[in-house]
Amino acid sequence: MTGSGLMVAVIGAGPAGLYASKQLAADGCEVALFNKDIKPGGLAEYGIYLTKHKMKEGLRKQFRAILADPLVHYYGNTRVGKDGDLTLADLRSLGFAAVLVTTGAQAAKPLGIAGENLPGVYHAKDVVYHYNLLPPFSRMPMKVGRKVAIVGAGNVMMDIAHWLIDEKQVDEVVAVVRRGPAEVKFDKKELESVAANLDLAALKEEISHATPLMRSLGQDPEAALAFYTEAIHKAEPHTSRTRFSLRFLSAPRECLANDNGSFCGLVVEENTLTPADGGPKPVGTGLLSILNVDTLILAIGDRVDDLLGLPLNGNQYGIHPRPAYPVEGTSYEAYDPVKGNAVDGVFMAGWARQASTGLVGIARKDATNAASAVSQYLAANAGKAQAPVQNIQAELDGRLPYRVDAADILKLEAYEQRQAADHGLEGFKLDTNDQMLAVIQAGKGS
Repeated sequence: MTGSGLMVAVIGAGPAGLYASKQLAADGCEVALFNKDIKPGGLAEYGIYLTKHKMKEGLRKQFRAILADPLVHYYGNTRVGKDGDLTLADLRSLGFAAVLVTTGAQAAKPLGIAGENLPGVYHAKDVVYHYNLLPPFSRMPMKVGRKVAIVGAGNVMMDIAHWLIDEKQVDEVVAVVRRGPAEVKFDKKELESVAANLDLAALKEEISHATPLMRSLGQDPEAALAFYTEAIHKAEPHTSRTRFSLRFLSAPRECLANDNGSFCGLVVEENTLTPADGGPKPVGTGLLSILNVDTLILAIGDRVDDLLGLPLNGNQYGIHPRPAYPVEGTSYEAYDPVKGNAVDGVFMAGWARQASTGLVGIARKDATNAASAVSQYLAANAGKAQAPVQNIQAELDGRLPYRVDAADILKLEAYEQRQAADHGLEGFKLDTNDQMLAVIQAGKGS
């Protein structure tokens, strides 16, 4: 199979980057797929809950097929950005016809309250990467106390609660939710994983307290309660005595420190809800109380990596408001909001385009559309001189002595599968880059 002679750089090998590479190759482009991690997969490998082995393996099978395409060239262990092995400017100077950024949302969104950087306060991404064994988070010291608060109401919060209940078996987990019982973002299936530990009496009290407000907004308290009780009936069996509760209409206001300078409690403000465009808006009432917990985890969303080198617009990269190559009415083109112009030839997909939005299926659709936008751009700029693919690859080989390729990934996966089989485990992962590189190096020439 031969390509069009054009080479596109895709930065990030999570689901969006992999599916975009597949589509670009189908369109006849050669693709250099750069990934800062050794393994491909991104959140599909390191974000899905650690015991969902069948789901992860099903996705790995798809990703292996993509990397096996002769038009897709994998560059693992390669960081692109201001402090990386290559910069965006490097990629353009090497002669890539276009660049598609699919790096996800690599940075944590700050809460913006006093004390959130105290020891004992963690961001959800760090926790999820830690228990899913992504280097270097896999070896990051993480001291989890007996009473833990998680700020957030999405599936990530539920996954972390699941880990705290099943793996850490802490005494208490409380989810702090700014909105009401009818406005949570997690789905019932995720709730079922922890519902056996749910304090139903406390939940009923929370819903009873919120009932007048819910009715004033046209919300149904009985339906909200049924959502939780139905999950309890289908709950996975108890594995610990952890008490799990949800504290609704509560906004974090300050992290308290003990005499040793570590986190020891969370000040929360009671919220009310007021009608607004897009749904009820939480508004503080001024009533404060203290949650006596010894660990805090912030599951409040993510923001993009400002070290990549793309212009920012708040917590995300600038997206062109008047795209030249829209797909289904959506812009995938990078934009500098200060200069007011496009970043020529640079596109975005997945969480790099819109942080913390959707799961693998949505990432796949977004990536396919973004690849179509790139193909439109290439067709419109067909007359531009481009460096031969062979020249680009030769330059990359000279600059990237530690590149991991698709064949290396197959060796690494085979080793981990043997380890799992030898030890009677459903899954096995090496948890440092040095370990993975040693296995890859040992397999060279075999």
